[in-house]
Amino acid sequence: MNTFKCTQCDTVGLTDGFIEDAGEHSRGYARWIEGALERGVFGGAKRMGRPRWQIEAYRCPKCGHLELFASNQV
Repeated sequence: MNTFKCTQCDTVGLTDGFIEDAGEHSRGYARWIEGALERGVFGGAKRMGRPRWQIEAYRCPKCGHLELFASNQV
């Protein structure tokens, strides 16, 4: 159990988890990419050359609020 505190209700001890990316060619987890969304010619997001971080999610067991962090570059 961690000591993270919910920013909505102040409950201590959030449940850890992750946001799943189940899209085509996904790696199974969502990533955060810095900068505004730019779309390519086929409508997909332009990502080339931009660093990516894995999103870590923590859920409050009392109110259900999610706290998201992007601290591990992938």
